[in-house]
Amino acid sequence: MQIGEKLKRLRVKNQLTLEELANRSELSKGFLSQVERNLTSPSIATLADILEALGTTLGEFFAEEKDEKIVFKSSDFFVNEQENYRVSYIVPNAQKNCMEPILLELGRGGRSEELSPNEAEEFGYVLQGKVTLHYGEITLAVKKGQTFYFKGDRTHYISNDGDGTAKVIWVSNPPTF
Repeated sequence: MQIGEKLKRLRVKNQLTLEELANRSELSKGFLSQVERNLTSPSIATLADILEALGTTLGEFFAEEKDEKIVFKSSDFFVNEQENYRVSYIVPNAQKNCMEPILLELGRGGRSEELSPNEAEEFGYVLQGKVTLHYGEITLAVKKGQTFYFKGDRTHYISNDGDGTAKVIWVSNPPTF
């Protein structure tokens, strides 16, 4: 970790000039400039003073930042496979997020899990085949290239009454699967 570079990013994020930080931390502008360019290293006590002036602590400053993964490969997916039904959780650990996208593959006669009424909003896009959306007492045919969107306030699931495999991207907000 380059302490100086991280301090400079934090200073810029807080919209402070070197002079303003020097005044707040009671250190010289020249010393802070050398620290930011990694030409000198502050003592722990001095670093704590700088961080206090920047509104943070030593613990927060040195906490490891984990890069959030943005792109996922099929090898990252978690797959739950049953007879005539396969669900791929295409964003790992999505249940901690605001939405959960899954890829449903339904063989002939397959159907998704029946979901009880909930607070989620549901969206689906049929990639292949056609499915029947069961939404409370309503059944609707949805074919390749079509989408569906509804509030999860009724019992709901999809089934494949067609001859081939149906594939559907299904997104729930918040996660329900």
